[in-house]
Amino acid sequence: MVIAKKVNLDENKLRRLQELKDSGVNPFPYTFHQTNHALDINQKYVYLKAEEKTNDVVLVAGRIMLKRVMGKASFMHLQDQTGKVQLFFSQEILGEQLYDLIIKKTDLGDLIGAEGKVFKTKKGEVTVLVSSAQILCKSLIMLPEKFHGLQETELRLRQRYLDLIMNPETKETFAKRSQIIQTVRDYFLQKKFLEVETPTLQTIYGGAKAKPFITHINAWKMKMFLSISPELYLKRLLVGGFEKVFTICKNFRNEDVDPSHNPEFTMLEIYEAYTDYNTMLEYLEQVYEKACLAVNGTTKVKHHYQSQEVVIDFKAPWKKMTMLESIKEYAGIDLSGMNEKAAQKVVAEKKIKTEKNYSFLTWGECVQLLFEELVEDKLIQPTHIIDHPRESTPLCKIHRQDPRLIERFESFCLGMELCNAYSELNDAVLQRQLLEAQQKELTAGDEEAHPLDEDFLNALEYGMPPAGGLGFGIDRMVVLLTGADSIREVIFFPTMKPLEEEKKKE
Repeated sequence: MVIAKKVNLDENKLRRLQELKDSGVNPFPYTFHQTNHALDINQKYVYLKAEEKTNDVVLVAGRIMLKRVMGKASFMHLQDQTGKVQLFFSQEILGEQLYDLIIKKTDLGDLIGAEGKVFKTKKGEVTVLVSSAQILCKSLIMLPEKFHGLQETELRLRQRYLDLIMNPETKETFAKRSQIIQTVRDYFLQKKFLEVETPTLQTIYGGAKAKPFITHINAWKMKMFLSISPELYLKRLLVGGFEKVFTICKNFRNEDVDPSHNPEFTMLEIYEAYTDYNTMLEYLEQVYEKACLAVNGTTKVKHHYQSQEVVIDFKAPWKKMTMLESIKEYAGIDLSGMNEKAAQKVVAEKKIKTEKNYSFLTWGECVQLLFEELVEDKLIQPTHIIDHPRESTPLCKIHRQDPRLIERFESFCLGMELCNAYSELNDAVLQRQLLEAQQKELTAGDEEAHPLDEDFLNALEYGMPPAGGLGFGIDRMVVLLTGADSIREVIFFPTMKPLEEEKKKE
């Protein structure tokens, strides 16, 4: 693992900074009137012939990424948010004093602003013929000579600002992330959903099987929890009379960090009255397809999975199968007619790890374990797995045909879970029984069990309409739609262990 080390300030840069100040130049001015960006200039003037000049004046600003000094003439590549544009400096045009200031007192990494007319060089590159220029910020650390393409993952994640400067594809990934979130938001707003906010800081957590982060509120001298899910608050809004609600929010789960998990993550969750999990399935397919088209212009994305390149197609409809069907297809085991003891025997024969003794597993727990161990990683193309065992969650309606199951689906792609959706349980008596059972498990030591939320149960007792609910991770969505390898590649600032702790560990 590469660990970012403290970088000393560059002595030459510090010397030039002092020389600028001594000469009366402010190397940190307040503003610059930027009117044009690199991408727009390169696209607008691509039609110019070699050595053709225009009278169009542009004002550009950005970071110096390349500098070629040839005596009384020099070229620079200036990088802004949209890309790079070439600048040409001539001592004859600028005068000796300004030319020397800009060329001799700047370094790679400095920020400057420039004004000039656009032309195309003899080699055919769109260029700004600079008539005036100004230093906007003197950088104090030299940019790395070779950063682009290096597999210095730890360094890039810890110093995302440097990653963004040096690697254009990183900036493109995060631009796509923004576009994906906007597409998701627009999709549900167009369907007349109301966007709402739910508490991040809570006196009691719930809505998912997860270990929470615990904090403390001084005003009440008591512990509080960071949200693991907005579900129970959104359902309260259904009780209150809102029929279609969604939120895009941060959640926090005290779990492992791996390519598909970050303790702090972004998710979307929706609830719609008078619908069930079938409607939620349609929403998921449609929003994924729309978001993929928005950022890629196609429903297909290339990925590397299990040492091979695969093309994933998010075009609706996706493959759909029950959990029992998937186990039969991918593992060759038919659990539908098995009793509890027979299912326990299969789990034991497969040597599947479980915290319980095999003889204490229920039929539904056996189904869940066999699916997770033998099927999940084989689900490469987008696939809905519907009708889970009832033990998998206490917040979902019992299946209308098979009381061993619930009306729940999770969708998978590249062996990774994309979402979770239910026909939501609104039987207040049954919900209390299930959450009381969960509370007993929590008390017995299951840190991921649901605590008993009396206020939520009180809301249900006033009556919640039948509803469908869907939640999916935005970060995982961005991973899948951009072809990224890890969730940390699509989060600007992923959770990282402090360097001092790393050093102590070593």
